[in-house]
Amino acid sequence: MPRPAATPMPRMRPCGDAAVSVEFGDTVDPVTNGLVLALDAALSAAPIPGVIETVPTYRSLLVHFDPVAADVEKLEACLMALALSVSPAAGRRRRWRVPVTYGGAFGVDLDDLAAERGMTSEAFAQLHHASIYRIYMIGFLPGFAYLGGLDPRLHAPRRLTPRPIIPAQSVSIGGAQTAIGSVEGPSGWSLIGRTPVRGFLRGRDPVFLFEPGDEIAFEPIPASQWDELDRRAAAGEPVAALEGVR
Repeated sequence: MPRPAATPMPRMRPCGDAAVSVEFGDTVDPVTNGLVLALDAALSAAPIPGVIETVPTYRSLLVHFDPVAADVEKLEACLMALALSVSPAAGRRRRWRVPVTYGGAFGVDLDDLAAERGMTSEAFAQLHHASIYRIYMIGFLPGFAYLGGLDPRLHAPRRLTPRPIIPAQSVSIGGAQTAIGSVEGPSGWSLIGRTPVRGFLRGRDPVFLFEPGDEIAFEPIPASQWDELDRRAAAGEPVAALEGVR
């Protein structure tokens, strides 16, 4: 897939004296994100001297470099050349089927969100797991996956008062996004369910299960299956089914 003609020119944004951000646009969409991930893959395949680490986001790639080892002008020129050459379809796409228990103690905000929209909790959950989602980026907490593709009928503003801590592996909604949580932490997002899947698990290979660009299909499971799947996931089993690689 060639680079779309309407795609904005990449922009270089200095971030202090040891990093530069390569921006591909101002919107959150699969093409822009695909270009970010393609540039990240290109740098992994052909490292530029002095580059230490890359951090992909929705619309930009943050490139950390050693200011002593890197020639900044040459580095930026190489980054721009690569950014102009990549295709948004580059790289693999994996699809995971992720089990989730909706509502009740697993998703304490589900009933209220559904009532606000004049629907049952079951209908809300059904709309949520009917979509295929794209992981745009991993961030905030280790393994926390930000997903795009949420049905507009399920969009919900963030809570006015964030919770200081929410359960690990919570499935939540914040604005136009949904997410798969990882470890316990603070959150202003609304909790609709929980998955036994560990996106992040120390000692497992791989430590991080999901990657930006992966697709997620949620599969509802009853609370009666939670303990067994949670036990297996804690022992290192993926629990999420890998349905395909494209």
